[in-house]
Amino acid sequence: MMFIEQMITSFVASAAFGIIFNIPKDSVLKCGFTGMAGWICYITLSYVEVDMMMATAVSSFLVAIISLIFAKKYKTPIIIFTVGGIIPLVPGGMAYDAMRNFVENDYNAAINLAAKAFMISGAIAIGLVFSEVLHQLFRKSSLLKRMT
Repeated sequence: MMFIEQMITSFVASAAFGIIFNIPKDSVLKCGFTGMAGWICYITLSYVEVDMMMATAVSSFLVAIISLIFAKKYKTPIIIFTVGGIIPLVPGGMAYDAMRNFVENDYNAAINLAAKAFMISGAIAIGLVFSEVLHQLFRKSSLLKRMT
């Protein structure tokens, strides 16, 4: 039952974020699906005890790949799906807890949480960049094959 709840809430979060940022109406469901797929990937990897940073990087990579597929198929900018898709992965709660601990003068916990939030944010960026690098390499290699 919890798996279904995770699917629904991640879908709604991503789709709602898309609505807030006024994406085209026909892209809202696709944006929600992208976020849901990324979050389910993260939850699944966490369940099998993959490191949190690796799970985040792999999940953001998946979000970027799905976003790329949707962008090409529906002739829409990739940013529409990517930004909405990574929303469930963003460590907002952890960053909030870090700031709260700073205010409460619990500096050890605050620095620990802030470092984790920073590393998770970096893992998101790494997954997105890695997918773009692979996409560029794939495009260049397929262009070279067509030229020869």
